[in-house]
Amino acid sequence: MNRRNFVRSTAVIGAGLSLPFSTTLASGTKDELRIGFIGTGLRGQGHLDAIAKREDCRIVAYCDVDPRMLDRTKELVSAHNGLRPAVYTGSEEAWRVMLAKEDLDAVIISTPWEWHVPMAVAALEHNLYVGMEVGGAFSVEECWELVHAEEGSRGKLFFLENVCYRRDVMAVLQMVRAGIFGELVHFQGGYQHDLRAVKLNDGKQPYGGGVEFGEKGFSESKWRTQHSVRRNGELYPTHGLGPVAMMANIHRGNRMTHLTAMSSSSRGLHDYIVGHPKGGPDHPNARVRFALGDVVTTMIQCQNGESILLQHDTSLPRPYSLGFRVQGTKGLWMDVNQSLHVEGSSPAHQWEDAAPWLAKYDHPLWKKYADLATGAGHGGMDWFLINSFVEHAKRGEHPPIDVYDAAAWMVITPLSERSIQQGSAPQSIPDFTNGRWVNRIPSFAIQEDY
Repeated sequence: MNRRNFVRSTAVIGAGLSLPFSTTLASGTKDELRIGFIGTGLRGQGHLDAIAKREDCRIVAYCDVDPRMLDRTKELVSAHNGLRPAVYTGSEEAWRVMLAKEDLDAVIISTPWEWHVPMAVAALEHNLYVGMEVGGAFSVEECWELVHAEEGSRGKLFFLENVCYRRDVMAVLQMVRAGIFGELVHFQGGYQHDLRAVKLNDGKQPYGGGVEFGEKGFSESKWRTQHSVRRNGELYPTHGLGPVAMMANIHRGNRMTHLTAMSSSSRGLHDYIVGHPKGGPDHPNARVRFALGDVVTTMIQCQNGESILLQHDTSLPRPYSLGFRVQGTKGLWMDVNQSLHVEGSSPAHQWEDAAPWLAKYDHPLWKKYADLATGAGHGGMDWFLINSFVEHAKRGEHPPIDVYDAAAWMVITPLSERSIQQGSAPQSIPDFTNGRWVNRIPSFAIQEDY
């Protein structure tokens, strides 16, 4: 299915969406979802708190190895009357004991990146409904391992990409589906976020306390910064790629075929350490050579002709932006200036404030549930993410962001690393659907309930 047929096709899909392969784990809907948590760092605590507020979920157990994070989680649990989850800790393999011992329907994984796939594979082997947090992969092979694990399981993998649920992104998705921008030809997105104080942090003042990482670090600086030391590539692709992949119908009549990547020099983290009051030129970390280029640019080609540009930019001073751009034959939208241009409607050669358009095309989910999402993480989009996960898991339905999306979005990381190592040589992107992308139809944010 090509983009020009999309609007006509979605009129037929409706709320009773049917996918061309198995969509359910079992018949019926569970009244109560029994959930376990692997990883209760800051992200995991946010998910646990959101689940604890629901009457249709029961938190059975959680697992972590960091005593500080376990203490924070115990305080969080105590704030919810009646919660008595089992706690697993003391070993990096404690999560396996939890999976084997507890009677679970679903599990949410919010751990350092290197643990995502092994934990998800094991959970799928237990036939669980798996919510896996985002990040890049480490190899093409582990992406295939994830796909094969689900295909051999009665479980399902829901990839927890929250930006797909951002309010403006979902409104633009509605505009795309209505043909406002015409036939789409180019997309941009990225992870453009000054994380120097996250990657280098001693924990005395969370997020901004110092220039330490690894054993001396706090939260993400304990593990995330090591990737900047050792790896050079698009390390965190899915926030920028996920939303535009849905707009481009990736795996729903389209696919990504190949990419090429290049990297700038690496200066930002070193300069931060040298210039920080707790650092300086004589600090031990001033001698660390960071492999990650300050700006990594990746270009992706799609089967239907569209191009996608991703940028990873986390080590230099800058305001936060995911850098979205959606461009077609009739106009474009850009989030960095919160503007758009629609030919025949906007003033010639001029930007127009996007707000009225976003309000007009506000997604029905946001219209219906915005009040419930008030106060939830990341501007409310985390509420929609967790709600969708729970509702799909209760029904055993095929996730709207599935294992094929996870594999294709995550594989950008190792392929970009290889491209940079080979002088920006093109790298083929595997077809993780084994040809099923041709006949699959769009499913994300079609239903108005979840």
